[in-house]
Amino acid sequence: MNFENISQTLIVWFAAFGLKILGALALWVIGRWLIHFSVSLIVRGLKKRPIEPTVINYLASTVSVLLNITLVVAILGYFGVQTTTFAALIASAGLAIGMAWSGLLANFAAGAFLMILRPFKVGDFITAGGVTGTVEDIGLFVTAIDSLDNVRNYIGNGKIFADNIQNFSTNAYRRVDLEAQLDHTVNVADAVQRLKQGVQAIPNVMDTPPADVEVLKFSPFGPVLAVRPYTNNQHYWQVYFDTNRVIREKFVEAGLPTPEQHLAVSNPAFFEQQDGHSVATAS
Repeated sequence: MNFENISQTLIVWFAAFGLKILGALALWVIGRWLIHFSVSLIVRGLKKRPIEPTVINYLASTVSVLLNITLVVAILGYFGVQTTTFAALIASAGLAIGMAWSGLLANFAAGAFLMILRPFKVGDFITAGGVTGTVEDIGLFVTAIDSLDNVRNYIGNGKIFADNIQNFSTNAYRRVDLEAQLDHTVNVADAVQRLKQGVQAIPNVMDTPPADVEVLKFSPFGPVLAVRPYTNNQHYWQVYFDTNRVIREKFVEAGLPTPEQHLAVSNPAFFEQQDGHSVATAS
């Protein structure tokens, strides 16, 4: 056995393999830099057009994933791995992963439909997936919503897309729904007129459509008024709290009595004094 020839063969083989490793590393570094440059170029180009930032981020993430997969395939091809074999391997792995991660892929598909149908965008105030708040980000798999108590909520896109979505920012204004309880003895027409004047004077309450103040229902305490001013979305909570304050102030200003429940007794009892105590007996 010629050890010298074997050693020379091993040296040549390791040298060639080392060069391939160095070439693969160079290909990876350059490829990653080109991917980053290409994605940045696409983002800058899209930002010059009237496209939603959410759509831009979604497209950038998708392009980045596809280019990275292409780079990995190219490096494997550089090492002599047949791409057809790799494609079959990817397909098999994709099927297995798809079965295991069906929920995750469902979120991905729902995210794509959210991008296409656009029921809401970043900055909208919505109710979706059981959460009410402001949309901060729409990702590939989850959507981030900041609730009213300033808590970040991450909701799967599949749950959002499968449920009802309320977008409070789509229309220019919305209605504030409140109620005002009256006593039985109150003049309803006078109370309605006072509330209409007071509510209409609240800042940011719209003149058109005018505020609605009408009898909504009757409770054991008396008539219940529906107080419904209209306002721009961004002033909703200011008008909501100011309307509550005006209801209280107008009722106190008019000297309206506190609502009391009135009961009619068909078989009243009478009281007898026994040893200084009142005792009820049946009539």
